[in-house]
Amino acid sequence: MAKKAMIEREKKREKLVAQYAEKRAALKEIASDESRPMEERFKARLKLAKLPRNSSATRLHNRCQLTGRPHAYYRKLKVSRIALRELGSNGQIPGMVKSSW
Repeated sequence: MAKKAMIEREKKREKLVAQYAEKRAALKEIASDESRPMEERFKARLKLAKLPRNSSATRLHNRCQLTGRPHAYYRKLKVSRIALRELGSNGQIPGMVKSSW
């Protein structure tokens, strides 16, 4: 199980990303538009830099919904490999059968 602080930090980042997504997209659009004057694009870049760093989507990290584990994460199921194996062994995932040979 991951530290509770790390799980809470990730939740906080998710909220910030959702909160600032629209504002970030608008500023990025202005900053990358070649037809606008250089001063306007530069001001957009400065405003973008003043936004909280944790509001950037690249700072998000996928974590297991059950354990909070950050590695070996299956996106489709939103769980780690360890949690997936445990759920499969308990028969809680339809169609998944434990393999042994």
